[in-house]
Amino acid sequence: MQFVDEAVIEVQAGKGGNGCLSFHRARNLPRGGPDGGNGGNGGSVRLVGDVALNTLADFRFTPRCRAENGCHGGSSDKTGADGRDLDVRVPVGTTVVDEETRSIIGDVAVAGETLIVARGGARGFGNARFKSSTNRAPRRTTAGRLGERRRLRLELKVIADVGLLGLPNAGKSTLISRVSASKPKIADYPFTTLIPNLGVVRVDQDASFVMADVPGLVPGASKGAGLGMRFLKHLSRARLLLHLVHAAPIGSCDATALPPSSIGRDAQRPVESDPVNNARAIEAELFAYSAAFRERTIWMVVTKMDLPGGEATLKQLRQAFPHRPCRGVSAITGQGIDQLNAAVMAHVAEYRERLRTDAAFAERERDFDRRVRSDVVEREFAAAAERRNAKDATDDEVEVAYRRD
Repeated sequence: MQFVDEAVIEVQAGKGGNGCLSFHRARNLPRGGPDGGNGGNGGSVRLVGDVALNTLADFRFTPRCRAENGCHGGSSDKTGADGRDLDVRVPVGTTVVDEETRSIIGDVAVAGETLIVARGGARGFGNARFKSSTNRAPRRTTAGRLGERRRLRLELKVIADVGLLGLPNAGKSTLISRVSASKPKIADYPFTTLIPNLGVVRVDQDASFVMADVPGLVPGASKGAGLGMRFLKHLSRARLLLHLVHAAPIGSCDATALPPSSIGRDAQRPVESDPVNNARAIEAELFAYSAAFRERTIWMVVTKMDLPGGEATLKQLRQAFPHRPCRGVSAITGQGIDQLNAAVMAHVAEYRERLRTDAAFAERERDFDRRVRSDVVEREFAAAAERRNAKDATDDEVEVAYRRD
């Protein structure tokens, strides 16, 4: 199935049923009084997290979701049936944004979690509801109210404990394939990874964490170079970032070797293939996407240590980033893999325990999530506006060319 991490849908909640105007009549009770029943409430539209889904592709074919209307009230004090709620399954990790107000409605972050995105209309009242000692024959009824109607933007961000960051061909896909059962596409050319990949790393029988591999960045990604910054939102939920750096950067794995058509005209190319400069350039793109990422823990990992120059690269990074852990690994020989997994597992376990026991820390993490979500929403709306402007410009060019002919 095609991986789709964003979709725009319209949701319409059900309308409430109208109240009934009726008076009871019978042979032995000619003036029985009002007996008009109330209508039923309209159904609501709810999003439900489903672990079996990992893409929003289904919404490309069903962009409209409508709940059932409530039934009208009847005579003899019959209340109309409520409209059935519409449960829409979405992948776990979906953020829901109101397209008009650009406000975040909520997240579906847990399997089975339910989020109401459009509430059904309230029922109307029949004339029996308005009967009183001074008004024994009311002719007043109320109509059911319309349900909420919204245009929503769904943003899928994969839920992972650890995220991999780095240039194309830095060894991210190879590493995740070595430490987990994930089978991403691996090749010796840039941008092999086009979609995020998830892998479960099991360190012990009761100790595991989820690792996410996203398409690589190049300098100038914030201006659209390479694949741009579209997939960086998938790192927003990761609690630890591993910045992978090639042990001996050469042309095939560095942004300097990418053709202009693949990295964009505005990309800032490094003058030479320097691992420290490349690492700083990639992190500058990450922080340009959201300044909140500066607060996230980042470890440096030198990959392909089996190649010449690995120790020199590791030494350079330790000097350039003395406040960070710097490790060297080789997916081919297995060098440093077990040690890296054990260190990451210890960090993730400590984070989980602190999140559970430290209320102040948990509140800071929630604040971080809010700031990153806000930045992600602003980025996505800006990117959508750019795509619309580009499409309009293309349409104008086609129309002018047609007129000239």
